[in-house]
Amino acid sequence: MANNQRINPLAEELNAILAPTIAGRLLSDLGTRLYFPKGIIAQSGEAKIHGKTANATIGMAVKDGKPVVLSPLKDHFPTLSAGEAVAYAPTAGNDDLRKRWLQAIREKNPTLGSAEVSVPVLVPGLTAGISYLADLFLGEEIVLLTGAPAWDNYVLIVEARRNATLTGFPVFKEDGFDVEGFRAAVKKEAQKGAIRMLLNFPQNPSGYTPTKEEARAIIGIIQETAEAGTDVMVWCDDAYFGLDYEDNIERQSLFAWLANAHERILAVKIDGPTKEDYVWGLRTGFLTFGSKGMNTAQYDALVKKLMGAIRSSVSCAATPSQSVMLKLMDDPRTEGEKEVLRKLLEERYRVVRKFIDTHKQHPVLKALPFNSGYFMSMECRGVGAEALRVKLLHEHGIGTIAIDANHLRVAFSSVDTEKLESVFRQIFATAEEMVK
Repeated sequence: MANNQRINPLAEELNAILAPTIAGRLLSDLGTRLYFPKGIIAQSGEAKIHGKTANATIGMAVKDGKPVVLSPLKDHFPTLSAGEAVAYAPTAGNDDLRKRWLQAIREKNPTLGSAEVSVPVLVPGLTAGISYLADLFLGEEIVLLTGAPAWDNYVLIVEARRNATLTGFPVFKEDGFDVEGFRAAVKKEAQKGAIRMLLNFPQNPSGYTPTKEEARAIIGIIQETAEAGTDVMVWCDDAYFGLDYEDNIERQSLFAWLANAHERILAVKIDGPTKEDYVWGLRTGFLTFGSKGMNTAQYDALVKKLMGAIRSSVSCAATPSQSVMLKLMDDPRTEGEKEVLRKLLEERYRVVRKFIDTHKQHPVLKALPFNSGYFMSMECRGVGAEALRVKLLHEHGIGTIAIDANHLRVAFSSVDTEKLESVFRQIFATAEEMVK
């Protein structure tokens, strides 16, 4: 913990509330210092309730009790009120949207039941959510365990921003999740007395979700580790949640199983409508905390720490995105149209699946297991992923992603169904040419 002279009394108060919990034990140096100030935002909130004569607290131009709005802007948001379009949002997000998202989490994850968890806090995109968790729980000499290969932004956030260490464990063994590799990595990290891990399913870049049997094994390893006396924090990056294309996949988030599993397990659900609801540019995400035995006051203290991270960076997320999302969730057309789009992605998955299944013996490209999400990845043998990417782009006009030196990612989500087979034929043919 930092020198007490550098810690604000409000932070000390939150630290004291969290001290008996796993959240308090795992806070980073920065996390111990964060707090939500009783400044402009908090005082403005009080004035909204009690300022009947005049509310002279917030830096907005107001006329007749409503924020002013330019006519050209109003023309582009015809269904939004001035408040829904241009007013500042609360630091933790629109209260109605937060409650509605929690309701949706429980509906999609029945195993969660009535377990007490925090009300989701709205963040400006899932990436921001991961970054805020890194602020709260990572720092120099702290390790975050995750699967390898992994999304490249993890290392940028964890190592470049927080000077912590991202350590990978092998995600796959043969055609599925490497349960024993995961067990060995957890056992090794447990020797330090605490583990922080990030589990991303459907996984980016592979497009893999554990089977029901594999998920039970993962959960069992985490529970056993906690029961043996090790604090385990699990970040559940659920960016592509719900996009599952095979019957044996575990369809609930690991968060549902872990949020009330043990006092030494702190689960965090990082999710949002970005991919689930096909609203990538709205940049809205959520962080939800769950740990057995944590009470409302302790969740509130942890949320205030998170609000301090938000307040000290972006202040609050964009209001129009939140207003639109709330309307989208309540619109009766939404679920039906989402299902149509999910079936479109599954149709594209089936085309790729069929191609890959008939090219398993390819001498250069070997597909990693995939069954969900937006994309799939291939291990490149005898050719560099970056060299293959460049050749595909400049000679054939096909854009792909070199995840690292040995893995090429292809997003079938962004390729029209009728083009997919020819695109993959060209990828495989080009790889063969490069090793001749």
